[in-house]
Amino acid sequence: MSDDSGLSGHARGVVITTICCLAGIAAGVVSAAYVGTDPVDAASTMTVLVMGAFVVVQYPIYSVVGVDIADFGVKDNLYVTFMTFTLWFISYTVLLTSAVTF
Repeated sequence: MSDDSGLSGHARGVVITTICCLAGIAAGVVSAAYVGTDPVDAASTMTVLVMGAFVVVQYPIYSVVGVDIADFGVKDNLYVTFMTFTLWFISYTVLLTSAVTF
């Protein structure tokens, strides 16, 4: 069964999860490149702002790929934010602890 956008419930979930995960990883890499990977850079709040920007940028992308964001409730918005944060945290932590330089 599909909604007006043509995506089935399963496909919608896969698209949202994929974009969240990719945005989180990209946010981690951009945080490392923009702020740095020195131990002192780990305390910068700019990295959290970068992650927040990646959360906001996802919503127009959902519209482009056919996900109706008008149907998003609190649960959907929390899911997008949590998944993006989790992947950002993991990827940025890996980059911090492995002493990667950009």
